[in-house]
Amino acid sequence: MPTMSCHPLAPHKKLRIPDWYVSTLMLERALDAILHRVSLRRDYDIPYLAGYSQNGQTIYIDRHLPLSFTNKGRTVQVDRYLILHEAVEKSLIDELGLHYLHAHQIATRAEESAVRADRISWTAYDAFMQKYVKAIGDERLTHVPADLDLKPYRDEHDRDLMARMQKAETDGAPTVPKTRRKSQGTAKV
Repeated sequence: MPTMSCHPLAPHKKLRIPDWYVSTLMLERALDAILHRVSLRRDYDIPYLAGYSQNGQTIYIDRHLPLSFTNKGRTVQVDRYLILHEAVEKSLIDELGLHYLHAHQIATRAEESAVRADRISWTAYDAFMQKYVKAIGDERLTHVPADLDLKPYRDEHDRDLMARMQKAETDGAPTVPKTRRKSQGTAKV
């Protein structure tokens, strides 16, 4: 196997389980391949927790989202699942021309499969994420990447959010929605 491969020490071979079975090993390999093709940025305000650049080469995760949460005494790192979700979603939109809502549903299923394959409760993971989606959606938008792909926000018809993001991109001025909640810290679910 070539040394430039994303996992040179693990040769591709057929697993001794049905092809439809969600394998942690296969998801690890897929995520490894994605991570070799995109870069991660966590220094921006990203509505709905995560997004991607227009060219798909950068995945953005909101700077206020904790890196992990604790579930049943186990620390769960969350970036990997969001990266998988965003990469799948962007690929389906760009390569297959899917509408955002359809691509998002498929990407969510991929994210859920990865979470479950790592033996993490999807309910606990989703509760953690939903808490921050709401809080981040209400915060000031002061630092939005200029190349953030706005298609998901357009497809959601969130005109107020679009206007606030565009204002933050152009003049860097904070934009405040009608209600505001502050999020910080590490969560325990």
